[in-house]
Amino acid sequence: MCAAVSITIACGQAVACQWVCPRSNQFNNLKMRFLRLPLQYALALVALAAALFWLPASVRAAAATPTDDEVNAVASQLYCPVCENVPLDVCGTQACSQWRAIIRQKLQAGWSASQIHAFFAEQYGTRVLASPPFAGASVLFWLVPLALLAAGTVLLVRTLRKPAPAATGAAGPVSEAHAARMERELDDWR
Repeated sequence: MCAAVSITIACGQAVACQWVCPRSNQFNNLKMRFLRLPLQYALALVALAAALFWLPASVRAAAATPTDDEVNAVASQLYCPVCENVPLDVCGTQACSQWRAIIRQKLQAGWSASQIHAFFAEQYGTRVLASPPFAGASVLFWLVPLALLAAGTVLLVRTLRKPAPAATGAAGPVSEAHAARMERELDDWR
């Protein structure tokens, strides 16, 4: 019985399909010729795989320098160490430009935004962070506004649900003398 055979070599060369009989000598010659890869192709593949595997991460990262938008995205979450309440991405002081250069270096080295924020918080304290961390005394900065909001909501709901006070009317029945007096005063007024 005959079958179609297609053999592809690793370097990209392909053999056209041929109808050969597996028991024939022609099939065995074809199989032996393409199963032996040249030594140069095998060594080139091994060298390429080794070069890609052991290529240092810094060399790969050096090709991708961070853009100004990437630097400003990280810098917007930090405050200027010199000016008060000015985000780092819009401040024009020399200290801020140096910090943006440090951020660019850290991003180029492969650091994440959270790692860079932690670096600056460790160096200069948590006052340079745009949002305080949820730890220690700064927990109050997160919980007090929430507690005040909850208390205000409860107070508003209680005020709106409180029934209207009853109308203050006469304490009891009106006496005949008092009713007669009221009638006289009304007649005088008309």
